Amino acid sequence: MPHSHVFPFSALVGQDRMKLALVLNVIDPTIDGVLIRGEKGTAKSTAVRALAQLLPEIPVVADCPFSCHPTRPEEMCERCRERRAAGEALPEARRPMAVLDLPVGATEDRVVGSIDIERALKTGEKAFEPGVLARVNRGILYVDEVNLLDDHIVDVLLDAAAMGVNHVEREGVSVRHPARFVLVGTMNPEEGELRPQLLDRFGLCVDVVGIRDPNDRVEVIRRRRAYEADPEGFRRAWAEADARVREALVRAKDLLPRVEVTDEDLEVIATLSVDLGVDGHRADLALLKACRALTAYRGRTRVTDDDIAEAAGLVYAHRLKKTPFEERILSEEEVVSSIQRTREAQKAPKHNPPHKKKEPT
Repeated sequence: MPHSHVFPFSALVGQDRMKLALVLNVIDPTIDGVLIRGEKGTAKSTAVRALAQLLPEIPVVADCPFSCHPTRPEEMCERCRERRAAGEALPEARRPMAVLDLPVGATEDRVVGSIDIERALKTGEKAFEPGVLARVNRGILYVDEVNLLDDHIVDVLLDAAAMGVNHVEREGVSVRHPARFVLVGTMNPEEGELRPQLLDRFGLCVDVVGIRDPNDRVEVIRRRRAYEADPEGFRRAWAEADARVREALVRAKDLLPRVEVTDEDLEVIATLSVDLGVDGHRADLALLKACRALTAYRGRTRVTDDDIAEAAGLVYAHRLKKTPFEERILSEEEVVSSIQRTREAQKAPKHNPPHKKKEPT
C-alpha cells in the first residue's frame, strides 16, 4: 500500500494500550500476537497499517515465495537451504514488511496453501500453491472479527504463529515452510466470544472503547479532516514524530537480547499468575517476553517492577476466570499489591531450620 494512503502512527489520538501491545509484538514476535476487543471505529486496522509503515524494509530472497531471510538458514525454507548448501548465491532484495487481511470466510486451503496431488503423483514435484501463511511470513496478519472465524482456522493460525512453521499434508505429500508473523485479531464481544482455550493462545489482549473526552474527539476530527484535505502534507507534518517511533523500535529490537531478568523477577511473575488464579503457564511466558520488550522499548536493559506491572495489564486481561454471573476485571492495585508482597518476602531474612544432630549409631 502506498505510504500516502496510510495515516501516520504518531497522529493517532489515544488508544495508547492498543498501540503499545502492537509495538511489543513487533519488537518480539514470539509474544504470540495480540487480541483487540471492542467497538468498531476505534482505529484498530488503521493502527496496524500505520505501524507497519514505520518498520524498516526486510532483506529477503528475491525469488522465494516465502520471503526467506537471505543469510539465516534457520529462517529459510527447504529449497533456499538446499540452494545455499549447493553454493548458489541467493538473490537478495529488500521489501516492506507484508501486512495481510484474512477474511472471515477464508478456507483452510486459502490459509495454509494447497497441494496439486495429481501433478505431484505424475511428476514427483510437490506442486505447492502457497497460501496466506506463505505470503505473510515475516509480516503481520490482521484478522478482523476473529471470533467469527471457524475454530479450526483459528487453531491453525495460532499453531503456525506459535511454531513459526506451516505444515501442509495431503494424501501423503507434505510441505513445510517458515511462517513467522505477528498475529493481530480483533473482535466485538457482542457478536460472540472466543473459546477460553483460544483466548489463552493470544499473548496479549487489549479492550478498546471509543474516546469519551469531547476535546480528544474534536482532535480526532481535526486530524482526520487535515489528512483528507492533504494526505502528503499531513504525513510530512508527522514525519519527525513517526521517525522517533521508528528509531525506538529499531533500537529496541537490537537491545532486546541484552535485557536482563533476574531469578527474583521470575518469582514475581510466577507469583503474580498464582495470585490471579491463572491456569497454565502461557501467561508467565507471555509476561516475561512482554516486560522484556517493554524494557527494551524504554531504552533500558534491566526490567523493573513498573515494567512488569504495565505489561501485566496486557497479559492477564483475557485470562482471568469468570463466574457465571460476573466478569472479573483486572485491577492495577491487585497487580501492584502482588508484586510488592513478593518483593517484601524476598527481602525478609531467610531463617534456615537448625540442623538436627546426628544420633550416634
